[in-house]
Amino acid sequence: MGCWDYLWEFWNYETSKVIVVKNRHLGVIYRLVQLLILVYFIWYVFIIQKGYQERESGPESSVITKVKGVTRSQNKVWDVEEYVKPPEGGSVFSIITHVQVTPSQTQKECPENMRALCHSDSDCATGEMDMLGNGEKTGHCIPYNRSKKTCEIKAWCPVEDRASVSENLAVMAAEFTVLIKNNIHFPRFRFSKGNVKDGQDGYLRNCTFNETTDLYCPIFKLGFIVEQAGENFSDLAEKGGVIGVIINWNCNLDLLDSECNPRYSFRRLDPKWAQASSGYNYRFAKYYKCREQSTRTLIKAYGIRIDVIVHGQAGKFSLIPTIINLATALTSVGVGSFLCDWILLTFMNKDGVYSTRKFDQMPRCPEETLTTECSLTGSCTQAFSPADSKPPVHL
Repeated sequence: MGCWDYLWEFWNYETSKVIVVKNRHLGVIYRLVQLLILVYFIWYVFIIQKGYQERESGPESSVITKVKGVTRSQNKVWDVEEYVKPPEGGSVFSIITHVQVTPSQTQKECPENMRALCHSDSDCATGEMDMLGNGEKTGHCIPYNRSKKTCEIKAWCPVEDRASVSENLAVMAAEFTVLIKNNIHFPRFRFSKGNVKDGQDGYLRNCTFNETTDLYCPIFKLGFIVEQAGENFSDLAEKGGVIGVIINWNCNLDLLDSECNPRYSFRRLDPKWAQASSGYNYRFAKYYKCREQSTRTLIKAYGIRIDVIVHGQAGKFSLIPTIINLATALTSVGVGSFLCDWILLTFMNKDGVYSTRKFDQMPRCPEETLTTECSLTGSCTQAFSPADSKPPVHL
C-alpha cells in the first residue's frame, strides 16, 4: 500500500455488526456475566455502598470527659483530683491505678542506682551525666549497700529505685465512672448531633450506658470499658495500658435524624505482646518546702490511658453520583459481549467462519462491489471486484 492508501485507511469508520450465534454454552456465559454485573451494581454499589448518595466523612467533633469515684491505697484515700491526669477533661486522659512513690527528695549528694557500679573513684568521671541516670557524678565511688558501690551523684536524693514505696489504687478503680460527651457536625449537610439525650433534666445522674436501653447515656464504668476491650482489669491496672474508645457515626440523612446514632467499640491500642514496650507509665512530682528547703515527692504512675477516637460519615441523595453510577453500570454490561467475542474468535472460530461473518469492509470506491464465492463443501469467501465484472459461480 502506498502513502495515499494509508491515508484513506486512517479516515475509515468502523461500526458494530450484530451476529446471532446459536450456541447454548456461549449464551449461558453471556447471560451469566450480565447477571453478575447487574447484581454487583444493584446489591453492592447501590444498596450496600449507597452509590446514589453524596457522602462526607470525617465530621467536625468535640469530646468532653469527666471521671468520678474514690479509692484507697495502703496509706491514703485518693480522689479524682489526684488520680486523673490531665484534669482538663479532654479526649485523652489517664486514670492512675498503681504508683511507686519516692518521698522527701532534696537536692544533695547520694549514691546512684545500680546502673553506675564502680570499684574506685577512677570509674566515676567528675561532671559526667548519664542520660538514663539520675544526676551529675561528683567523682567519688561510695557504698550503695553492704556489698556494692556506685558513683556518687548530685541530684534529687534519695534516688527513685532505692527509696520508692509501691501503692495500689485498683481496689475500687473498676467502679470509676467515665462520662464521654461527644458532639459532631457535618458541614456539607449542615447536620449536627450529640450523644447525650436532650430535654431530660437529671437523666445523666441516674443512668449508665446500655446499648439497648440507654444508648444516649454515655457514662461508662472503667471496668466495663476494660472488659469490652477484652482485657483483664487486674493485669492492666498493675502495668498500665492504652484503651481506645471508638465512637462511630454512620448517618443516612435520607432517613429521620433519630436514625443517626452513635456506635461504640473498645480496643486496646498499645502493643501488649511486645514485652519491652508494653504497659503505660509516666512520672510527675509534687513540690513543697520543708525546713526552708525545696523538697519533692516523686511519683511513678502506672495507669489506664483512655483515647476517645471519633469516626463517621454521612450520606444524602444526589443526582450527580446517581447518574455516574448508572452510566458505569450500563457501560459495564458490555463486558459480557467483549468476553464472549473473545471466546468465540479464539476457541470456537472454526475455519474462520465467525471472523468472516463478524468483520466486513465496505468498498472504498463506488465501482467496487462485494462478491461471494461458495464451494461445494459449504464454505464461503468474500472479496471486492469491479462493478462490471461478473462474480464466479461454482456448481
